[in-house]
Amino acid sequence: MNRVWRLLGATAWLLGPVLASGAPAVPAAPSAAEWSDTPLARVEALALVETLNADLLASNSATLVLERWCREHGLADPPRIAAHRVDAAQEPPSSLTREELQLRDAEPVRYRRVELACGSHVLSVAENWYVPGRLTDAMNQQLDATQIPFGKVVQPLHPHRETLAVQMLWSPLPAGWEMAPAVPAGPSANRMQIPTALFAHRAVLYTSEHRAIAEVHEVYQRDLLAFPEPHWAAQ
Repeated sequence: MNRVWRLLGATAWLLGPVLASGAPAVPAAPSAAEWSDTPLARVEALALVETLNADLLASNSATLVLERWCREHGLADPPRIAAHRVDAAQEPPSSLTREELQLRDAEPVRYRRVELACGSHVLSVAENWYVPGRLTDAMNQQLDATQIPFGKVVQPLHPHRETLAVQMLWSPLPAGWEMAPAVPAGPSANRMQIPTALFAHRAVLYTSEHRAIAEVHEVYQRDLLAFPEPHWAAQ
């Protein structure tokens, strides 16, 4: 996935306005693909995506925002975020990442790629380059051996995040919709085609002393909308 970010390039990023549970499996919520393809449903989807994006930008913990989103939209019970490791190979940090982390020449960096899931729903795919020497031994052990998200592991450091870039990867409304005589829509029986990736963030996490500990690349997924569309959309 790092290749995708390199292809986008730093100059292609638009600064936006303005990541183990032993609980039993829960039934999957309705797929986001079951939203009807109507102008109202598309406006509602846009409002939800923009609201979540704004909440993430205003927060110091993406994990806590996603956990609240999961709880408020009934995606799983309990509404707990787990970080499922999917890093088959190590991805070395780019020169830009090394600069942003203010690394010394020989200072090691670890790579962690996870799917942040709530129940059966993957809400975000996140790549994380972190500096183990700036964490405690207990934190490093948790990152190696558990499904606890990075943001929760490092909470004792009172971290804050600075978002470097935001990329909106999908808009429910077509370009120029506000000037069109009518928003195009298919028959009411059609379902909205929602892509896998909705938007992406690149951010650096700092301790309370403003010491960089990690850079994260997060791609937020369509299962964020895996709940029934608002009731009035079907009226």
